[in-house]
Amino acid sequence: MLTIFLQAQPQGSSSMMLIMMGVMFVGFYFLMIRPQMRKQKQEKSFQETLKVGTRVVLTSGLHGRIAQVQDDGFVIETLSGKLKFEKAAVSREFTEARFGDKAKAADKTAEKKEIETEKK
Repeated sequence: MLTIFLQAQPQGSSSMMLIMMGVMFVGFYFLMIRPQMRKQKQEKSFQETLKVGTRVVLTSGLHGRIAQVQDDGFVIETLSGKLKFEKAAVSREFTEARFGDKAKAADKTAEKKEIETEKK
């Protein structure tokens, strides 16, 4: 008789297991998936808003200034010449950490120069 009770499944264990799996999935979504998606969106918008003259740092550690913006990438001007890179190679984190407010100020001065040249 004792073996029958030990072999019997307790009532509600399968529903409790499904609830726990659901809670784990929701936890993973909010702790891992959602922040990663937000980071990817910020990185893509940063890469799309880059303009000629912006100082950037690439994921490889290369520092330079954007000389040309093309559909599939950028031409980066460095001390050794001009090199073409994919847009994904430009790192938002490294650029902001390295240049910070200087990059924003340089963008504003570059925009002013562009407006002045267009007026002439």
